[in-house]
Amino acid sequence: MLSTSPLPIRTECPPGTCVCERESLLNDPAGDMRILLLTRMEEKKLIARIESISSYADLQHMAERMQAQLGIVVRIAPGAREVRTVRGLTIELLERPGLCKKIRQTIPAAIRKCLDRNPEIVYAILDAHDLFGDM
Repeated sequence: MLSTSPLPIRTECPPGTCVCERESLLNDPAGDMRILLLTRMEEKKLIARIESISSYADLQHMAERMQAQLGIVVRIAPGAREVRTVRGLTIELLERPGLCKKIRQTIPAAIRKCLDRNPEIVYAILDAHDLFGDM
């Protein structure tokens, strides 16, 4: 169990503010505890790293690393309606036990900030979803 591990784990959220199911994850011996390794300090480093992304390949690499190391799956896709700005993209984290409400908000916000500064990444995302195909 991770609670006896020398690695620091994320502190629990104040009661009633989050639905991350941290306690049930800690009590599940078969549960994937990697997400709890994202302490508040590590979260700040992750957010800074996401905001400094400068290419689509770097964004994909970062998403792969988050999935491999923390079990966080990030999905970025064009929204159901037309995409005129970064707000037209859907950025979501797949639900899983231990994924704090705050993390569910800060990671997509950091990605949007990165995309606002780098519109070429937005074009690459749209192209990857075949919105510019066969023009």
